[in-house]
Amino acid sequence: MAEPPIYALKNISLAFGTNQLFKDVELYINKGDKISLVGRNGSGKSTLLKVIAGIIEPDNGEIFIQPGIKISYMPQEPDLDAFPTLRDVILAGLPKNESSQEYRADMLIEQLHILDKQPTKSASGGERRKASLAQALINEPDILLLDEPTNHLDIATIETLEKIIAGFNGAVILISHDRMFLNNTSSATFWLDRGKMHRNNKGFKFFEEWQEQIINQEIIEQHNLNKKIEEETEWLHKGVTARRKRNMGRLRKLQQLRIERREQIKQIGNINLNIEEGDFRSKLVIEAKHISKAFGEREIIKDFSTRVIRGNKIGIVGPNGAGKTTLIKLLTKRLEPDSGFVRIGKNLQEAYFDQNRISLNLKKTLWQTLCDKGDHIYVQGKYRHVVAYLKDFLFKPEQANCPVGALSGGEKNRLMLAVALAQPSNFLVLDEPTNDLDMDTLDLLQEVLDDYEGTILIVSHDRDFLDRVVTSVIYMKGDGTLYEHAGSYSELLEKLKNTPSSKDENKRAEKNDKKITPRTSSSRKLSYNQQRLLEVLPAEIEKLQQEIVDIETSLADADLYSRNPDEFNRLSTLLLDKQKSKEDKENQWLEIQIEKEKLEISQ
Repeated sequence: MAEPPIYALKNISLAFGTNQLFKDVELYINKGDKISLVGRNGSGKSTLLKVIAGIIEPDNGEIFIQPGIKISYMPQEPDLDAFPTLRDVILAGLPKNESSQEYRADMLIEQLHILDKQPTKSASGGERRKASLAQALINEPDILLLDEPTNHLDIATIETLEKIIAGFNGAVILISHDRMFLNNTSSATFWLDRGKMHRNNKGFKFFEEWQEQIINQEIIEQHNLNKKIEEETEWLHKGVTARRKRNMGRLRKLQQLRIERREQIKQIGNINLNIEEGDFRSKLVIEAKHISKAFGEREIIKDFSTRVIRGNKIGIVGPNGAGKTTLIKLLTKRLEPDSGFVRIGKNLQEAYFDQNRISLNLKKTLWQTLCDKGDHIYVQGKYRHVVAYLKDFLFKPEQANCPVGALSGGEKNRLMLAVALAQPSNFLVLDEPTNDLDMDTLDLLQEVLDDYEGTILIVSHDRDFLDRVVTSVIYMKGDGTLYEHAGSYSELLEKLKNTPSSKDENKRAEKNDKKITPRTSSSRKLSYNQQRLLEVLPAEIEKLQQEIVDIETSLADADLYSRNPDEFNRLSTLLLDKQKSKEDKENQWLEIQIEKEKLEISQ
């Protein structure tokens, strides 16, 4: 017999003025659930989390909580200024009757590497975020609510948080834009979409397939009612399916760019950087030769050389405090190195995005923010109507004349991106662009960056986003050493994990001393079947795509259902089968292609 839920919402509704956030929402939380809560910015995810935390009362509905259940909540933007130090922040999470349990704070401080004596007001965003996490964890709650917990955290801390959640005995509800984080932590998914709640008892890694099934079902139901498809449903469907259709071509293009970057890095490693090669010179964006930088006795960067060529999309990763922003400033000549030199290419137009630097006038409308005069904006070489440009960033036409102050936090970040990307540029610098962006906006940003013809430097802790966008990754270890890998972040991580330690090297040396002859083996390569599939799958995918188009054309007949409902239902089922088959073949092709690239790298 299944255990009863420890928390339940039944027929919950909430509206702010005329804006109905959600209606008749039902939600059950069982002990040990690890739930990802997803939905577009402005859909009400953070508000729903506040309802569960008891901070906001719903307009109607029932709430059930098992007696004795403890709930901890970490807001998206916690206010910590009232606490003198980060240790005080953490201890504030302990109930007064458990003040003797301060040792829990020490355990969390050690686990999350928190600078607990740091004054709160001067602490970095990452340190404040870790202290907020520890505050939510310290009272060992039965339900843990985390709103964008990975913002400002470096990748090492995100991985530590994943382990904490995996070992956490209570239930967890997570709001996050970090796909890889949700893939690694969730075992169920709540999707808040246009005021309705959908639940899937599978983790986030299955979300897109499940989401498409729901949207396709909605479209079939609309056809069955012989009504025009809802505009938002149609838009959402196009967004999901178009994203899948583009994935194969975009990854193929990205793989080619990574191969080109790998060759560039090889050349840079083999030549004297003073030589004026014609091809490099004409495409040069940045040349850095033997640059070093220290603050006091701490070396941030030591003896680093690179060349950035037009069209490169380079991610910069490393622990908080490693000097990622310092490297950006050095490469863009905002800061002079202690030794070495940096040279910038000619005719460079830079656009710089930093959420902490861009300020929005809350009294201005979205239209006025982008276009003070007239109704057109000049973007990437052509004029766009301001409303059309806003639609590109997922704003509804009626929002164009709304004040910026009425936007949610995620919508404001989306508008800041629209402002930054509207600047004429051929060189884009993005410092933590993904914070607080929802999945749809991240997909939009990925597409914009895919289509961007200039050069990009990106500082980010979002592993999935880096895997989808960058041609190479500069890894800053934190001790002044830098290493550039031509490929995805995931490949870099695998490479770092497989790097032999000094202990391994010593064992290898001992084996050599004992004259143990290693067994020779032929270099790995794709099997004949894999090579054959690489050749034949694209044609099969193209054929399936044409069949899908033909079926969709038939289903577009508004009278088909009333004339022949059996045929309509047959075609609807066949469409889903063809789409699933095409998706499987695309994924199969991509997996083999990625394996091929990995083998080429290792040889």
